[in-house]
Amino acid sequence: MEGDSVTLHADDTDIQRKDLIMWKFGPKDILIAQINRKNNKRTIFYDSADERFRDRLKLDQTGSLIITNTRNTDSGLYKVHSSRSETPLNTFSLTVYAPPPIPVFTRDSSQCSSSSYCSLVCSVVNVSAVTLSWYKGNSLLSSISESDLSISLSLPLEVEYQDKNTYSCVLNNPISNQTTHLDISEVCQTCAAHPPASAVTSQNPSSSESDAGNDTDIQINSTIILQNCIYRHMEAFCLFQFSVNHHQTICNI
Repeated sequence: MEGDSVTLHADDTDIQRKDLIMWKFGPKDILIAQINRKNNKRTIFYDSADERFRDRLKLDQTGSLIITNTRNTDSGLYKVHSSRSETPLNTFSLTVYAPPPIPVFTRDSSQCSSSSYCSLVCSVVNVSAVTLSWYKGNSLLSSISESDLSISLSLPLEVEYQDKNTYSCVLNNPISNQTTHLDISEVCQTCAAHPPASAVTSQNPSSSESDAGNDTDIQINSTIILQNCIYRHMEAFCLFQFSVNHHQTICNI
């Protein structure tokens, strides 16, 4: 996992004491470190491999390579060579995983209706080589996997508002996982708890009234439509549009 240290061991039994031991990285066999077993002189080539290993490589007395504070960019092939042969003494395939992020829930507001079901989406961003899954108790409901780098994953779920079962969304890679438990009562609030305030209809059996002192002429039983509302310095400046007998009058209140 990112941040850990890893040691790639040279096969000391096959290395002569006067050999030059070299470590190479990637498909282009970039030289990143070497040790001269004759005088025990060790050299780290920080300028190679785009300096990705700067201050993070060490060689022990046996010629083994130590990578500290590992990063995802350290993933790849490592080969250890001896000056006696062009054939690698050993080859290592290293994969460094980032810690998986915590999955988050969002509610699909487009499904907000009088239905007794709640539509949810569990999602994560910037992940690679992971599996995202929904569980009901210990039973797997659905999952999605992806091996590409830096992608986003989303997995939907539909539950009843009154469902008392335990649900959880789990993100895991080959070495670790993150789990978020679903609280239906918290995430799935009914639409009735948030009524729309886009229109208000005034119904009054009284006769029509007018106020000559204002720029408005509002007839009872007319429809008042809220167009826009701006809150500033604890005051509300609201723009209303009144539709009265096919005439529109704009006023600031």
